[in-house]
Amino acid sequence: MLDRACPDCGLDGRVVSAHDVAAMLRSGAATWQDVLREDDVRLRPDPSTWSPLEYGCHVRDVCARFEARTRLMLTREDPDFENWDQDATAIGSRYGEQDPSVVAAELEAAARSFATLLDSVTGDQWQRTGRRSDGAQFTVDSFTRYFVHDFVHHLHDVGADSRGPA
Repeated sequence: MLDRACPDCGLDGRVVSAHDVAAMLRSGAATWQDVLREDDVRLRPDPSTWSPLEYGCHVRDVCARFEARTRLMLTREDPDFENWDQDATAIGSRYGEQDPSVVAAELEAAARSFATLLDSVTGDQWQRTGRRSDGAQFTVDSFTRYFVHDFVHHLHDVGADSRGPA
């Protein structure tokens, strides 16, 4: 979602500054805390759509994965990122069975940690590169903006975007 606005959540990667993502992470993590305290957090809206708890687990893991990949870009020359099967992780980690209060704490810690890393990026570091196994190449700047769409979009998925901006 770097070249257009998302038709679902409305986030436009063309106008998001990577410099703003750390603040978006902190704000969104606070919203996730509210989501994960809801009584029906385990309830799926339909059999093929994740529950808010499952989305929370996914967002926690995405924050950690993107932080690790960003660290690779900052410390290695043009690293290749290992494959990550998000669906296999969800099944193997039993997202729907996890404790919402633990997930909330872990998501907040992961978002805060990634935000702290992003706060430390300066100058030419934003242009360091890395590559997914499918060949897609990113800079730290584009990778950060690509990431924040996932983060914001999943707040939209659980109906939390109406509570305020992420």
